[in-house]
Amino acid sequence: MPVKLFILNGLKMKNMQDTKKSILKVNNLSVDFCVEKKWRPAVSNLSFSLYKSEILAIVGESGCGKSVTCLSLGKLIDNSAGRYSSGNINLYYCNKKHDILSMSKKELRKIRGKKIAYIFQEPSVSLNPVYRVGEQVAEAIIVNRNDVDNIEKEVVALFEMVGIPEPTQRIFCYPHELSGGMQQRVMIAMALAGKPDILVADEPTTALDVTIQAQILQLLSDIRTKTGMSIIIVTHNLGIVAELADRVIVMYAGQAVEEAKTEDLFNFMHHPYTRALLSVIPRLGQSKKRLKTIPGTVPSPDSYPKGCRYYERCDLWETLNDQEKSTCINNPPCLHKHNTSHFNRCHFWYLAK
Repeated sequence: MPVKLFILNGLKMKNMQDTKKSILKVNNLSVDFCVEKKWRPAVSNLSFSLYKSEILAIVGESGCGKSVTCLSLGKLIDNSAGRYSSGNINLYYCNKKHDILSMSKKELRKIRGKKIAYIFQEPSVSLNPVYRVGEQVAEAIIVNRNDVDNIEKEVVALFEMVGIPEPTQRIFCYPHELSGGMQQRVMIAMALAGKPDILVADEPTTALDVTIQAQILQLLSDIRTKTGMSIIIVTHNLGIVAELADRVIVMYAGQAVEEAKTEDLFNFMHHPYTRALLSVIPRLGQSKKRLKTIPGTVPSPDSYPKGCRYYERCDLWETLNDQEKSTCINNPPCLHKHNTSHFNRCHFWYLAK
């Protein structure tokens, strides 16, 4: 079975109402890091919107700028190492637009946890090993909310919401007494403690086995359904995207190279990098051959090519004539718009088969 059909067979149609009400807008965001006394671009002129009750996936290999983008949404980049060289991040609430990058530390404390909350990759690292998990979730409730009379009851309710069995007993456990999947559920409960409008999940299933991964992804989907929360999930796995997301942004070397609704993306992937990501997913019934890989590595920020940042690894580039190859080498491609919701950054995307 072709890879695309395999993924489409597992693609769940979403029931999200297409209200097109933006809750977050990122405009021309550029983030640089200082390396050897020189500023290197980690994210370059990135723009996207997040809509109410939407699940947006940001996909790409390690080093493509996904996590930097997500950390920027809460202005979490350390000023001593990084800088926001351009753009703004507008958060919409109370019928007003608020630029996160212009906020003071005091203003940021009001939105972190309450408007934007995070789930990070490694729950065993994020959880404090010397405190019981119930205490840590209780602290998140106290910091972010003033409307809770019975903290213990609220913690138990959050544990029930994220599917932790025997929550009245589990709240007294230390992190090392829980499995990786249970630890991640605790982290999700902690993120939900402030009743945020946006939940950012940065590779939330990386350290988990396949069965637990599926449970965590289903939990995130259920949370969106129950609360109407908007979710941004960062991943390198397009299989996860097919099951969960409403819309997808594919990033490569700090740039968005393709953006589309999930169904549109899997019906026709315009950018060679998106097709390459899909081709490396293992499939049931696949013959016993070596798994396909994408040749080469993501270039470091201090060695981005002058033109297209992907051309050195691109299988489409190999089929081009000399003039077309020169275009890829010397001219940075801009985003091409195919319809109101599908964009890609490739000079010769129309030549793809």
